[in-house]
Amino acid sequence: MASGSGSAETRRQRELASLYATVKSLTALGGLDEVLQSIVHHAHDLIGTDFTYLSLVGADGRLSARASEGTVSPTFLAAGIPAGVGLGGKVLASRSPHWVRDYAGSTLIEHDRDFDRLVTTEKLVALLGVPLVIRGEAVGALFAADRSERSFQADEIALLNAFADHAAVALDNARLYEASRTALQELRVAYRKSERAQAIHEALTGAVLGGGTPGDVAQLLADQLGGSITLVDHTGTAVVRRDSASSPCPGPPEAELAGAVEDARRSGRCTFSAGADGASLSVAAIQAGDSYLGALAWSRKSAGDDVPDAMDLRTIERATHILGLLILKERAVADAGERLSGELLTELMIGGPGISTAQRARTRARNIDVDALDLVLVADSPTVPPTDLSRHLHDIARGRAGLAGEHLGRATLILPGGDDEQTVEEVHSGLRRTLGGPLVVVGERAVDHDWARAFALARRCAAVVRALGHTDLGATTRRYALYAMVFDPERAGELDRFLAASIGALLDHDERRGTGLVDTLSAYYAHHANVAATARALHLHVNTLLKRLDRAGTVLGLDWRRENDLELRLGLRLHQLRASTTTPS
Repeated sequence: MASGSGSAETRRQRELASLYATVKSLTALGGLDEVLQSIVHHAHDLIGTDFTYLSLVGADGRLSARASEGTVSPTFLAAGIPAGVGLGGKVLASRSPHWVRDYAGSTLIEHDRDFDRLVTTEKLVALLGVPLVIRGEAVGALFAADRSERSFQADEIALLNAFADHAAVALDNARLYEASRTALQELRVAYRKSERAQAIHEALTGAVLGGGTPGDVAQLLADQLGGSITLVDHTGTAVVRRDSASSPCPGPPEAELAGAVEDARRSGRCTFSAGADGASLSVAAIQAGDSYLGALAWSRKSAGDDVPDAMDLRTIERATHILGLLILKERAVADAGERLSGELLTELMIGGPGISTAQRARTRARNIDVDALDLVLVADSPTVPPTDLSRHLHDIARGRAGLAGEHLGRATLILPGGDDEQTVEEVHSGLRRTLGGPLVVVGERAVDHDWARAFALARRCAAVVRALGHTDLGATTRRYALYAMVFDPERAGELDRFLAASIGALLDHDERRGTGLVDTLSAYYAHHANVAATARALHLHVNTLLKRLDRAGTVLGLDWRRENDLELRLGLRLHQLRASTTTPS
């Protein structure tokens, strides 16, 4: 009796010691798997079954082993069964211990065929399971198994249940511990990202205060974020592109960029899209109040639909604020420069020939040699107002050390001379590319700084050009000055009536009969009334030419070779100028 009592006392001490060791494992706050393995080890040591294991319900709703002790195959431990079947299902459903003498032969549990095959392979017979309960929820079970049929005593069940209670507390603490470590790590990462974003923002602010350009901002972003940064202006044109030296990325296709810019403009937020080429594209619109100034695009290499970090996207959005300030600043500087340029141009125009000391000083301050400004150009477009056209002329003026502005309702430009014809053609072709449509540009050389006279003639010639039907032309006044002085260019009807009175009969005759009397007379005057030279130029026999000239006289109803032929000559020349409308300028 005493011996049996001593044996029970010794066992009780061992159980308490093992429970104490388990509590120490619990309070050690080790990793989850480490804590669970310690509990299974102590339980196995005390229960003395062939093997002991602990299973948890996973996110997939299956019960699978997380720790084990004793002889058992890896195949058995890797297996998982639905949480609602087997002995584990009864334990979880009732949140109380259950055991079977013979698992394979038990009819009190719902069997799983796959697990039953493993039970047979492992020769598992007797099985005891107790629940792991955390805040009223059964999250798993602790099992003790033997390979021979047996019953489990109440003290064994109570002991395993006590270990399960500790296991549940350890599991909860370990999960909380791991969650706190994860949260701490995420907090550290977020703090580092926040510090990085703050550093980038300070660098962007410093770039603005230091007089940086939008290109400087784009390069700073590319260096910090990696990939490629593209700045798009309000027209949708990519005006700046900067690449990271360490991780460059090809820029997005034009169509893809245009679509992303439109999406960002509509949403008002930074948008994200994944390209088929493995590159992601993030775009944010640049706004100043209700004014759309453009967009900022960030391209980077990514894996699939890898979304950029929210802090990086916020950095892009912050950068658009900085760029908005820079663009507005550049516009303000440009507007001030345009106003000054226009004021100087007007002063030169209305100040009469000559240059005052103040005008010379003001132009010199803009790095313009006023003495070299001797070509006045007037531009006119059927679709672009003079004010808007003047803005484009300012861009040309800055590149050619000239002045531009709107004078007397006309977009006007004064440039240093040289080859006047070539300069006018270059200005015309450049403006046409920019505007994407036809326009007329006429230039006149200013003599002795008389810009007002040159402007007046260029404006009148431009009007004559329009009256003649030209809509897309760049030329000097050389071909049109005479007609600008003879006719009022603002009254195109006068020119039409003159042409009808002077050569209208010839034009009608040529159209009805298919003759070439107008061309014959034009060639005759072009060769200074020399019959032989005219015949050679037209590849005609002299007699044939004389017959044509006589026919012209009959049609006109006058002896044009003996009477005053000035009106006839003028009409023929104007007709030639008008006909040239159909030829490339």
